[in-house]
Amino acid sequence: MNILLVGSGGREHALAWKIAASPLARRLVCAPGNPGIAALCETRPVGVTDVEGQAAVAREIGADLVVVGPEAALEAGLADRMAELGVPCFGASARAARIETSKAFMKTFAARHGIPTAPFAVFEEAAPAKAFLRTLAPPYVIKADGLAAGKGVVVASSLEEAELAIDDLLAKAGARVVMEAFLEGEEVSLFAFCDGADIMTFGAAQDHKRAFDGDEGPNTGGMGAFSPPSAFSPSVAEVADRTIVTPALAGLAAEGAPYRGVLYAGLMLTPEGPRLVEFNARFGDPECQVLMLRLESDIVPYLAGAATGSLRSLAAPRWRNDWAICVVLAARGYPQAPQSGSVIEGVEAEFGDDVAVFHAGTARRADGALIAAGGRVLNVCARGPTLKIARDRAYAAVERIEWSGGFHRTDIGWLALRRDEDRLSLGATAAPSIE
Repeated sequence: MNILLVGSGGREHALAWKIAASPLARRLVCAPGNPGIAALCETRPVGVTDVEGQAAVAREIGADLVVVGPEAALEAGLADRMAELGVPCFGASARAARIETSKAFMKTFAARHGIPTAPFAVFEEAAPAKAFLRTLAPPYVIKADGLAAGKGVVVASSLEEAELAIDDLLAKAGARVVMEAFLEGEEVSLFAFCDGADIMTFGAAQDHKRAFDGDEGPNTGGMGAFSPPSAFSPSVAEVADRTIVTPALAGLAAEGAPYRGVLYAGLMLTPEGPRLVEFNARFGDPECQVLMLRLESDIVPYLAGAATGSLRSLAAPRWRNDWAICVVLAARGYPQAPQSGSVIEGVEAEFGDDVAVFHAGTARRADGALIAAGGRVLNVCARGPTLKIARDRAYAAVERIEWSGGFHRTDIGWLALRRDEDRLSLGATAAPSIE
């Protein structure tokens, strides 16, 4: 197959790494790609929202499959354009992608289809939004309605902070905010493939949204992840699939927007059961990276199956009996004002078969030096027979990378590791099931 992969981040590097290993991938081209992806396949300097430019690349290479990584490309209508060209596309139509691209649509959609989520309200003006604040108990959750690269959510501990967030998010012309009650619990990312009719669960992971250790600081696009999430038992996963994922995909089809691609359900594991935090119309980033490390099956048949309506013919994917973890290295100043241009060394070192370093926001200087060119810059990932071993391998690799212009969290996986320590202190001898 000739495959066009759209995107330039760590998620796309992980997908390129996995696709390139497939015997079905005769030719792989990524647009625009990054320096890490360029070491795996051809790249083209075409932006993700340049729909006609991407269509031209698909025609140039005779693409049998287009795989869309970022949500911005879906919002721009890239999957719709590929449908017009008759090219199978792993990615939702712009109409179906509203489940991510508009949080107001997502919340009202959930209400229409009985999907359990937090009580909410949508506002276009600051005064009524601030009045609604006083009907809620802190902390206060305020979300930008449109795409914000994972950073359009403010969880404010005080009325003053919440009011400032409302003013900030509504400052843009035509902006709306979604305000909702705070959900207590652990957050988990659940993924499912859909081909317009059939659904296949495709792994779960746990993200770390806050910028700093101890889950402190501003929300980010994700500072690390691990898989599988130990708090997500098979029984809870079944409830989430039955009450959240399946009704959502059925609801989109009923509303004339059948879904093709991967649906990412952000869940809060509350005492009352799993509740929807948000839907995303693509793989999570950095959750995709840990899923690709754990996936034993060839991914290409599943991508093609979702794109062509043939998931039913495929067996469930096989997963390694391993844990995987990702540590994000971000540029100083991220997420507010990341500093670009600093030189990074040591990324090309030999780390071993259980470690992978994915480029997320890098570039090559004219002299060949690798430099930071984004907020989240590198993803250092590792797998192992236990979460602790995977974590130790990842942080050992982080220490070998020389980059004075970056920072990272040192506690990825901390809650799951503490839970394991508590379990062992109570006399447990067997490790918990990881799938």
